[in-house]
Amino acid sequence: MQRGKFITIEGGEGVGKSTNIAYVKSLLEEQGIDCIVTREPGGTPLAEEIRDVLLKNREERVVSETELLLMFAARAQHLYQLILPAINEGKWVISDRFTDATYAYQSGGRGVSADKVALLEKFVQKDFKPNITLLLDAPVEVGMTRARERGKLDRFEEERSAFFNKVRKNYLERAKAEPERFKIIDATQSLEQVQNNIRQVLTLT
Repeated sequence: MQRGKFITIEGGEGVGKSTNIAYVKSLLEEQGIDCIVTREPGGTPLAEEIRDVLLKNREERVVSETELLLMFAARAQHLYQLILPAINEGKWVISDRFTDATYAYQSGGRGVSADKVALLEKFVQKDFKPNITLLLDAPVEVGMTRARERGKLDRFEEERSAFFNKVRKNYLERAKAEPERFKIIDATQSLEQVQNNIRQVLTLT
């Protein structure tokens, strides 16, 4: 049986990931591809419990190292319980974020050493990486305006613009370093234009 592929959708707050993940799924299904949608942190019952811990607003300061370890704890469960079994069954997996988000948020945003992230990445994932990563990119001001319109913000969404500018910078640097895997989509365009770009990318994949 041919292995499935792993597609990740990355980007900061308010760039339209949810809408476009649904579009990617419909696009693959049009081509007769069996696919599932998942998210990080989360994806399995235990990983979703860790997600709740990570996103909950709390008085106690969450130490950056704690946040990083929780992210990879959720990722290990997600990877071995859901992602790899599905891919081995020939399914394509579409994930709302993966390890690139950890580099962007915990290393870029929080300032944790990228070497520490890379060490945990190697420990948990071995050499496993997405086949393709769609990076939905928009200026922070645009994304945060959209995020606020959705309602109550979680612990990450309440960060200041300076944090999200560092997140965006890290994402763009990673995309530049791996142009074969990353495809940058301008999320400030109309939804129709964004989805045309996504269709073009996935048709060539």
